[in-house]
Amino acid sequence: MKALKKEADERRLIEAAQSDPAHFAELYELNFERVYAFVVIRVKDRAESEDLTAEVFHHALANLKKFEWRGIPFAAWLYRIAANLISDRRDRAGRENDDSALDHAGTDSPQLEEVERRATLFRLVGSLPDAQRRVIVLRFVEQKSIQEVARELGKSEGAVKQLQFRALSTLRSRVEGAHA
Repeated sequence: MKALKKEADERRLIEAAQSDPAHFAELYELNFERVYAFVVIRVKDRAESEDLTAEVFHHALANLKKFEWRGIPFAAWLYRIAANLISDRRDRAGRENDDSALDHAGTDSPQLEEVERRATLFRLVGSLPDAQRRVIVLRFVEQKSIQEVARELGKSEGAVKQLQFRALSTLRSRVEGAHA
């Protein structure tokens, strides 16, 4: 029940911010530390991490009207924005540092393959049944333990493990099917 209340509260906050951007401050406060941690782990430079985190929230505020509630934590959307901004920044830095390397890399670039792989995986996660998708997001995006996920979803640890197993099995078979 606690997870449902938290989800409903978050949804109300999002809807309030969509109708009046002044309410975005609450979403910012609830998610700043998570997003900053997500960025700093990947970027490793404090100043750049701060800039990117600010950019994530600026982008989120600018595109908030486009956000559709699907039962997935708002932080997952912010993580996706952050990942895209980090990728874009790395791509720009790579172009600035070595334009000729990109000319020779073409579409076989390992970086492009990785971006495509992650995009495919994100789409596949999005196609999972709601309960499985929520477990995957909580476990692997928010990096919560089985116990924390069980508590948040109001399920037993065994049920969470089963949902995780089914989701990973489904993802594995869909990824293998996509590459066949």
